[in-house]
Amino acid sequence: MITKEAIDLAKKIIEIDILRDEIWENLAVLAGDKAHELLRSIQNS
Repeated sequence: MITKEAIDLAKKIIEIDILRDEIWENLAVLAGDKAHELLRSIQNS
């Protein structure tokens, strides 16, 4: 049986994924072709 908590967590993951896509689009506008490189550089620092 799938609990309400599991359903709520799944919904939260979807919301976060949508937010991530929106943030990525903003970064791509600001950083252009360097967006991926910038993200990886900061992620690895």
